[in-house]
Amino acid sequence: MMIERRALVGAMVLALCIVAVGILISSFAAPYHQRLFFTFLVNLIAVVGLQAFMGNSDITHFGHLGFMGISAYATAILAMPVAAKRSALASAPFGLSTFDVSPILAVIVAILITLVIAFLVGLMMVRQNGVPATIATLAFLVIINVVLMNWIDLTRGPRALYGIPVKATIGWGLASAAFVILLARAFRDSKWGLQLRAASEDVAAASAVGVRVRRLRLAAWMLSAFIMAIAGALFALFVGTISPKSFYFDLTFLTLAMLVLGGMHSVTGAVLGCVLITVGVEAMRFLESGPLVAGLQLPEMFGLTGFFLGLIIVLTMILRPSGLVGSDEVDDLWYRRRQRKAGTEVS
Repeated sequence: MMIERRALVGAMVLALCIVAVGILISSFAAPYHQRLFFTFLVNLIAVVGLQAFMGNSDITHFGHLGFMGISAYATAILAMPVAAKRSALASAPFGLSTFDVSPILAVIVAILITLVIAFLVGLMMVRQNGVPATIATLAFLVIINVVLMNWIDLTRGPRALYGIPVKATIGWGLASAAFVILLARAFRDSKWGLQLRAASEDVAAASAVGVRVRRLRLAAWMLSAFIMAIAGALFALFVGTISPKSFYFDLTFLTLAMLVLGGMHSVTGAVLGCVLITVGVEAMRFLESGPLVAGLQLPEMFGLTGFFLGLIIVLTMILRPSGLVGSDEVDDLWYRRRQRKAGTEVS
């Protein structure tokens, strides 16, 4: 999977901007803001993972949080100390309550488990097109949630799973975010990504000229699952407590809003949307509590965050369906700016 020089530079600039901000926050920010930034990094990785499939195949994907949930629970169950398992998962199947592994090994095994499930589901999923494919991804999310809610011996059901070792750091998050940005951009600008986006315009025409649409969709599906698995593992090892609702509709619509706002056909758009929605959501949470602003006591407005996310999606689809940056990447914007500047100087 080759990536041209300009695209590589653009991806590196995008990743380095995130890393630079992370270094400043980890060095000078308060613990609360550091936790908020790590949550942003996890959401960023999830949004980029969603973009890897949805932005290239043009199929709306509601099931991406299912992969994140699988990885998070697998990481948590494997990494939890035996003492914690005896309390929380005393009757866990497969003898899981009798041993634990290092967090690194737990992450690797969790990613492998997620990829195996993604492959089996993907073989059926990539055969669908349009609305049926979207409904199938939603059904997948519901199935994963039902399993997590009802396999009580393994997951504690609707109750929170606690005792997970808190090992993830901002450094882990920054390294993972930079890696997935480069990976997603490499796929997008490869011949496979180009062929898949072309096939999304006309499947029959693409198939007629030899494009293996299903194989390319499966590749994008697996890449998305891999990135989502990284996000899930980081989430579990940072928060220390997880539950099925952590990977259901609330986070699904949050990540979708981020991608729709920035532009689902662009990795730069995924990052930009994540930044803007994160800032907006925090502002809405501040306003929900009825704060005192400039001497004016605002009323409590519970539900303002959900209203904000819904409004963002609706307004973006009406006013700018392709998102803020469309299909442009940061290097495209810079290159176009230089061209305009050169044209102005010549004229």
